[in-house]
Amino acid sequence: MTETARPRTEGLESQSKNSQQGAQSAPSGNVQHGAQSAQPGNAQQGAQSAQSGNAQSAVAAPGPTPAPRSRPERPQHVAVVESVERITPNLVRIIAGGAGLADVEDKGFTDSYVKILFADPALGLEPPFNLANLRETLPPEQLPVTRTYTVRWFDLENQRLALDVVVHGDSGIAAPWAASAMPGNRFAFHGPSGAYAPAPHTRFHVFAGDHSALPAITAALERLPEDARGVAHIELTDARDIIHPNAPEGVELNWLINEDVHDVDLLARTLDAGPWGESDGVFVFAHGERESIKAVRRVLARRGITRESISISGYWARGRAEDVFQAEKRLPIGKIEEDAA
Repeated sequence: MTETARPRTEGLESQSKNSQQGAQSAPSGNVQHGAQSAQPGNAQQGAQSAQSGNAQSAVAAPGPTPAPRSRPERPQHVAVVESVERITPNLVRIIAGGAGLADVEDKGFTDSYVKILFADPALGLEPPFNLANLRETLPPEQLPVTRTYTVRWFDLENQRLALDVVVHGDSGIAAPWAASAMPGNRFAFHGPSGAYAPAPHTRFHVFAGDHSALPAITAALERLPEDARGVAHIELTDARDIIHPNAPEGVELNWLINEDVHDVDLLARTLDAGPWGESDGVFVFAHGERESIKAVRRVLARRGITRESISISGYWARGRAEDVFQAEKRLPIGKIEEDAA
């Protein structure tokens, strides 16, 4: 079932970033540390204070410029494709394994994802990649790029995992790779990361997402107890991509077929119409195309669903490569929460 390409994006990343560290960051509570702060009772300390009995004293020589802090490289895991299966016309499952998964940790999240590194095939590089060296020797446009995918399932006892990748056409990087992957192919990835798993105390589970969120939603449905109640609204562009996850009887599966790319509010309108279960005890998991999820967030805000009861993010943005999509997360256009205000 379905970390389709998470452009969420990832194919159709993402978490807290550090600001640039070309110089050391100022400690909390201090405004500037280009020079030492003035001590109490002293007006200036750009030069050493005059010693008692001396009219002038030598100016202190400037100290060495601190070396820029370099962010440590994230570990890379190398996996080997074991099998490739076309689950639906637009969904490919890649099962991979190998000794490179020996130190991979399953933290129990149903939205676990990995970031696969793709290098320019013309360079003939083999994973894992020495990214620090490549940054020094290659122009930016030839550096490996990442694409984010949800892990459909882990079987780490046997050093295996499955990725479900949405493939629409032959454009982009990851979709053609998934469509043409063959047993024996090797790939490197960062992660996994994740943040969500269904809570046992939730009275009513609400899932909302598109094809890119299908792996995470399906994994969550299979994790629910047999007596769980809820609804899953899943938006697709092709009815042939409907699957049949193992969901509890009390959870309704609502498949939405939307062939109009301009109708970004369909998921939000359907979500708003319900069902919603009890007035309290609801938890919402909503992920997918950015503009669609913004509309969902406005519905949740209007309904008074607290932020603590929501897992929400854009997995991808229509018309954006993942690199652009990730960069825009820092801009107003990429903000899901601000759009809900």
